Amino acid sequence: MALAIEAEGIFKTFRSGWWKKREKEALKGVDLRIEEREIFGILGPNGAGKTTLLSILCTLLLPDRGKVQILGMDGLHDEHEIRKRVNIVSGNANFLWSLTVKENLHYYGMLYGLTGRERETKVDTLINLFNLREYQNIPFDELSTGIKQRLSLAKSLINDPEVLFLDEPTVGLDPDVSIRIREEILSIHRQKGITILLTTHNMKEAENLCGRIAFLKEGRIVTIGTSEALKRMVRIGDRLKVEFKGRIQEDELLRADGVINFTISNSLCEIVVDDGERRMGSLIALLSQSGVEIKKVTLGQTDLEDVFIEFAKGEENPDPDRR
Repeated sequence: MALAIEAEGIFKTFRSGWWKKREKEALKGVDLRIEEREIFGILGPNGAGKTTLLSILCTLLLPDRGKVQILGMDGLHDEHEIRKRVNIVSGNANFLWSLTVKENLHYYGMLYGLTGRERETKVDTLINLFNLREYQNIPFDELSTGIKQRLSLAKSLINDPEVLFLDEPTVGLDPDVSIRIREEILSIHRQKGITILLTTHNMKEAENLCGRIAFLKEGRIVTIGTSEALKRMVRIGDRLKVEFKGRIQEDELLRADGVINFTISNSLCEIVVDDGERRMGSLIALLSQSGVEIKKVTLGQTDLEDVFIEFAKGEENPDPDRR
């Protein structure tokens, strides 16, 4: 599949101070390749360089060194063409405070060159898509935080982008609002088939939304992979505890799909798997078919936070599926 985003050797340092100059290295040689129609997540703590990287990729900020290609165009020289075909959503929605929802969408429609009936139709479609009809005549500064974020998502589709950048799209939102925003992001992806690059420090958000995930730490990408691949890489995962009677065929268990590791002690078998909910049924069936009597099964699930902690402990790790 073609690449929507390609970055190579991206460096960025911020300098401040007048008499005593200070430097902050935000990015230290970032390489990234994201396929068309992919939802890709960049995960990392505050200050890791996520927003800086996103700003460079969407042409709002120039790197000190490195190459960027967006939809086959040079990110350092074709920025005007690129901006016509991408859009961005910030976690802190910021619109003209005195304009209503509908007026703000019309304003951004005009900025993207939409006129007359075309703009009217587009704004109306977006208001319906994001269930903003009852708020369309309310000024921006009177909206709740969740509605402001839905307006931000609606604005991001005003130009039918091929690539959508989401910078911490649910930061500061209540859990129930965050869930609705994530559902809307998935709905956009299903309906439009656009490439989505998401930055977040929310582990569960990345795990729920993204096919592949990059861990960014102190300006460097530590590793890239699917949630399952990353768990396997550091040999942690969901733990399936099986109380049994009989004899387990260890070689068959070791070859089973998704099994990372296992231990057997007396009548208790602990199996570490990449995805407990997905693997539990087939593993129980495998054990039963070999004549083992299953007495009790419990599942303990891990998430990306456990993976990130493991990576944060040591030095850089190799990328499990770098292209």
